Amino acid sequence: MRYDLIVKNALIPHGDETVLTNILVKDEKIAGFVDKIEGIEADNVIDAEGHLTLPGCIDSHTHYMDPGFTHRENFLTGTSGAAVGGVTTIIDMPCCSVPSVRGVAELHNKVNAIKDKAIVDYAMWGGVTGEDVRNKNLKIVKEQADEGVVAFKVYMTPSVPSYPRVTDPEMLEIFYEVSKTGLPVGVHAENFAICDYMVQKLREEGRMDGPAWAEARMELAEKVAIQLCISYAEETGARFHVVHMSTGIGAKLVKEAKMRGIDVTSETCPHYLTLNYQEHMTKFKQFVKIAPPIRTKKDNEELWQGLIDGSVDFIATDHAPYEIPTEKDAPGMTIWTAFPGIPGTETMVPIIVSEGYNKGRLSLSKLVEILSTNAAKHYGIYPKKGAMMIGSDADFTIIDLNKEWTIEKEKMQCLNKYTPFDGMKLKGKVAKTIVRGTLVYDDEKGIVGKPGYGQWIKRQNIQKLERKIKF
Repeated sequence: MRYDLIVKNALIPHGDETVLTNILVKDEKIAGFVDKIEGIEADNVIDAEGHLTLPGCIDSHTHYMDPGFTHRENFLTGTSGAAVGGVTTIIDMPCCSVPSVRGVAELHNKVNAIKDKAIVDYAMWGGVTGEDVRNKNLKIVKEQADEGVVAFKVYMTPSVPSYPRVTDPEMLEIFYEVSKTGLPVGVHAENFAICDYMVQKLREEGRMDGPAWAEARMELAEKVAIQLCISYAEETGARFHVVHMSTGIGAKLVKEAKMRGIDVTSETCPHYLTLNYQEHMTKFKQFVKIAPPIRTKKDNEELWQGLIDGSVDFIATDHAPYEIPTEKDAPGMTIWTAFPGIPGTETMVPIIVSEGYNKGRLSLSKLVEILSTNAAKHYGIYPKKGAMMIGSDADFTIIDLNKEWTIEKEKMQCLNKYTPFDGMKLKGKVAKTIVRGTLVYDDEKGIVGKPGYGQWIKRQNIQKLERKIKF
């Protein structure tokens, strides 16, 4: 048999150990692993040079703003950043497009708008809002589930005008409805009343410093929101997923709920693991303004511990950049009026490798789980994605663990070039990114993938993560 590709000298994970092997690829799938390639014919050979080769990494929480807000980001720039960052599949949110995805027609409208731009593969979140509850239009949940979305997104605080937040009883109705599909409900878990009141209070007090944003969107707002959603999951049997969890107390609440057998999962983001509001909101101000805000050094460490003990299930980014001169740093704009959002897909894998694996916080098996396997399973695209198995898509993230480098905002792929990680020194850099057997990024050549190569990946099945809690 002639193969399409051989990835030679690949150091692949095997538990917490590694195995040096050669990976055979045929028809975009992994076809085998061999010790020697002499006598094996292939159309192409890529040398991994003994670098760590992970199953393709996944960013399961992106806002690529396309169509409708492409002055902020679009699917070409967004997936270009994914390729550079070693991310082979992204899962895009339903809210930040025009129209927002709250039905099958809107879903296909979005896919048609982006399909010729994507460099890496993509799956889709489904959408449902308080407005849909009020209009008695919850049939859209099953329709989107049948069309292959992987989960449903709900906002407890305002997002964009076309995607209204939910009240508490509206959210309960959505939990009941989504529970029928077996899919997760991803909730932006901040108590609206607390956030709204405290923001107005600190504004009236004249606070204009960066840290004021974090102090207004206080830890308690996330805590009580997570507690409410856990109660809803217990009542309805729905799969509650905490998106972009920012607090250590949140991880503890998720852990306790898992121990009680409630179907709860969570993700956190690199910024909640490495940045703190006192230092970084003073330094970067609105350029690190996000919701929920970055927290304290104590929260950083408690979230790392959550990844280790299983109360935090995987890493995502909440990638959501805004236009700098009009939405982040317009004349007269303050910490209160600047739009909340930062880029993240391009820096996710290198930061977790550098600050997690290379610094000994994370084992190799845990690194694989939180960057690829767990998200793929949770969203029902495993083992097509997130697996180093025969028959899985030939997606590989090849990492030079020893390369030292510095994040520079000017060199990033995102349309609006800012990041609170600007100047951060890392050890470990993506050397190559391969999607379905095709090289889309090479550290020496740059982006080599073609717009339109990325495919829409529909949900394959319904899967749940095992509840693994370490004491």
